[in-house]
Amino acid sequence: MKIASIEWFLVPPRWLFVKLTDEEGLTGWGEPIVEGRARTVAAAVQELQEYLIGADADRIEDIWQVLYRGGFYRGGPVLMSAIAGIDQALWDLKGKRFNLPVYEMLGGRVRDKMRVYAWIGGDRPSDVGMAAKARREQGFTAIKMNATEEVHWIDTHNKIDAVLERVQAVRDAVGEDFGIAVDFHGRLHRPMAKVLAQELRPFDLMFIEEPVLPENDEALREIAQVAAMPIATGERLYSRWDYKRLLAGGYVDIIQPDLSHAGGISECKKIAAMAEAHDVAVAPHCPLGPIALAASLQLDACTPNAFIQEQSLGIHYNRENDLLDYVQDRSVFAYEGGFVTLPDGPGLGLSIDESFVREAATRGHDWRNPVWRNEDGSVAEW
Repeated sequence: MKIASIEWFLVPPRWLFVKLTDEEGLTGWGEPIVEGRARTVAAAVQELQEYLIGADADRIEDIWQVLYRGGFYRGGPVLMSAIAGIDQALWDLKGKRFNLPVYEMLGGRVRDKMRVYAWIGGDRPSDVGMAAKARREQGFTAIKMNATEEVHWIDTHNKIDAVLERVQAVRDAVGEDFGIAVDFHGRLHRPMAKVLAQELRPFDLMFIEEPVLPENDEALREIAQVAAMPIATGERLYSRWDYKRLLAGGYVDIIQPDLSHAGGISECKKIAAMAEAHDVAVAPHCPLGPIALAASLQLDACTPNAFIQEQSLGIHYNRENDLLDYVQDRSVFAYEGGFVTLPDGPGLGLSIDESFVREAATRGHDWRNPVWRNEDGSVAEW
């Protein structure tokens, strides 16, 4: 069945949705987005439209190859995110045509439910002890929090002490048998990242995330030598070729491909298989909307080395709207005991409330991440 049309919708709080429709009126939804650059990705989706209209929607791999290899310049966050959302929509469309969840077309389930974690603390982490306790009371068994605010290349130990105090507050609030992940967010450079990784050893963390920026991944070797917890990274990598270099280094324990950034379901399935061959776990990155989360759960369902899923319900970014506002059946993301049941509906397993999407798109958004500066006025990593 041929693709007849493609539409995109800029919706709050900071998302971009895409809708593919085939000749018979069947639709598939995807979420192509680079946070803070939504209109740039929308332009990329529009440019790729000429490869899509009239193409056979069932030939997902062939379409992926055309979108990726059809341009001389390839890769990177904008193009790969545009491809990712289109790929999600194609799988959604195909699953609806054959009345199967996507994971059934990718080999079937390897699990019945998926562990999830919740965010606490915001960009400038505060009140984390109380927030972690509240998440535990909601039934979660794991949380993630940002580690620091601004940190210079070399900074005072007071900032390290502040992190340790916050993590101690969380551990005191939730007890020992509870997962705590600490996200460095690439805010630290190698010298301070080594210090913090060593100082966090006593807390039995589930993992530390992005201890350095991806362009400095060679520093993971030194950080791994002082860390006593798994190291996770990968949200700012966009293809299997990016991950090839990371996995070859042998110093990462968990990869975090984002199904709205790293080429969609098709590419992330391949990335996860590469990780399995390197004995590395998968925890898909997803501080995004409902379509991205549904796509992530489809991958989790059929991926043996997937162990926990990020989700953004109630995250500090979702101020104007949240995930459930855009879906017809809110039970699709019902969490119980720290897990979510795998969706068994066709395609991505959720029904989008299109009327709400169209209304929200009239409001749109212009979300940008903040620009931070160190005390001396130099630009800091956010």
